Amino acid sequence: MREVKSPANDVSLDFSLTHKGHKGEASQLSRIVQKFGGSSVADAESIKRVARRIADTRADGHEVMIVISAMGDTTDELLELAHRVSPKPNARELDMLLTTGERQSAALLAMALTDLGVAASSYTGSQAGVITTNQHGDARILDITPQRVIDAMSEGDVAIVAGFQGVARETKDITTLGRGASDTTAVALAAAIGADFCEIYTDVDGIFTADPRVVPAARQIPRISYEEMLELAASGAKVLHLRCVEYARAETVPIHVRSSFSYKPGTWVVDQSVIEAEGGNMEQAVISGVAHDTSEAKVTVVGVPDQIGRAAKLFRVIAAKNINVDMIVQNISVGEGRTDISFTAPMGERERAVDALNLAKAEIGFENIVVNDAVGKVSIVGVGMRSHPGVTASFFDALAEAGVNIDMISTSEIRISVVVAVDDVKAAVRAAHTAFGLDAEDVAVVYAGTGR
Repeated sequence: MREVKSPANDVSLDFSLTHKGHKGEASQLSRIVQKFGGSSVADAESIKRVARRIADTRADGHEVMIVISAMGDTTDELLELAHRVSPKPNARELDMLLTTGERQSAALLAMALTDLGVAASSYTGSQAGVITTNQHGDARILDITPQRVIDAMSEGDVAIVAGFQGVARETKDITTLGRGASDTTAVALAAAIGADFCEIYTDVDGIFTADPRVVPAARQIPRISYEEMLELAASGAKVLHLRCVEYARAETVPIHVRSSFSYKPGTWVVDQSVIEAEGGNMEQAVISGVAHDTSEAKVTVVGVPDQIGRAAKLFRVIAAKNINVDMIVQNISVGEGRTDISFTAPMGERERAVDALNLAKAEIGFENIVVNDAVGKVSIVGVGMRSHPGVTASFFDALAEAGVNIDMISTSEIRISVVVAVDDVKAAVRAAHTAFGLDAEDVAVVYAGTGR
C-alpha cells in the first residue's frame, strides 16, 4: 500500500497531478479515486457519459477506483416506498433496502465500461472492505481493508465501489453512512489505497462562495483549506459531506471537486499550509464563502431552574439519544430564578429531542418546550477574519440593511453563524455575499439542478 502523498511535496497549486482527460495533454501518472454523485448518473445516457470519462482517465495510464452514488432520486424513491409499506421501517431492513441503489448504479457503470473495452468490476461497500459501527442509518467508518479492490486494480480493472455503505464489525449487518456519505466512502478509500488524490464529481464546476442556486453571482473558489471547508460543510454547504472533509484533513488527502458535465478545472481542498506556502494568502479574501441551512429546528426549553448542573442534565438527555446539537443560547435569568435555553438540532430529530426532554421533565424541572421549524442558519466563513477586525459588524450591518432580524448567534475562530426566519434566509445570504465583495460578473452554472 502506498503512502498518501502530501500536496505540499507532490502537487503544486496548479496541481499538475490532475489528468487532462481526452484533451490529450501530458500528465503525471497517478492513482486516483473518482466519486460520481447521483446527478452525474441520473439515467442510462448519463452513466454512459461517465463511463467515457473514466475510460479517458484509464487510457492516460492512471490507476482508477470509482465510488458511485445511487442514480438520481433513487434513494428518495426507496425511502418513500419503505414508508408506504411501513410507517416506521425497521432500521436494519431500511439499510438493506437503501444500499441497493448504489449497487444498481455500480453494476450498470461496470457494464458500460466493459462495452467501451475497459475491464471493470463492481463491489459492494462490504466487499471493498468498508468496516463500520453498528448504527444503522448513520454508521461511522472504523477501518478499511481494501485488498480485494487493490488486487483488482493491480490486474488492470477499474474497481467500482458502491458508496454510502459498509458492514458492521460486530453484527456483520449491512449499514449506511448517512445521506451524502458516498463522499466519505471515496476519501476513506483514497486514504486506504494510497491514492494521490480524490476527485469528487458533481453537477457544479467546483466549490463556490455561496450556493449558486441562491446567489447566481457566486464565485468559484480555485482552492480552499480543509478548515474553511469543514466550517462551510457544517454550516449547510451541500457540495461536500462533512465527514468526508474531516477524513480528508485527518489523512491529508487532497480533494478535487469538479463537474462531470464539463472539463473546467474545479476546486482543490488542501491544507492551509499548502496554500500559504505558495503565497495563497497574500490577497486572500476576508470571507471565503457564505453557507446556509434550512434543515434545522429551534427548540426552546422554557423555565429551566437557574441552578448549577441543570443545563448539564438537559444536554445529557439529548446526548443519550445521539442527537447532534448545533447552536445554543441561554437567556439571562429573570424573575423567579428561571431561564430559557434554546438550541438548534436537525429537523428530523426534533421530535426525539422533545420526547426525551419531556420524559426527564421532573428531573430537569423546566416548565414547557417550544419548537420553531421556520428558521434557517446563515454563516460566513474565512480564515481572513482572524486578522481583520470588524467582520461581525459588517455582517450584521448587511443583514440590517436587508431587513433581516437575528434570532441566535454563534461564532468560531473563522465562522460567524446566525439563525434567522426561514423566509429571510435567501435575502441574508445575498446581502452577506455582496457585502464582502464575493459577487462575480458571470452567472454560475448548475448543470443538473441539485448542487450535488
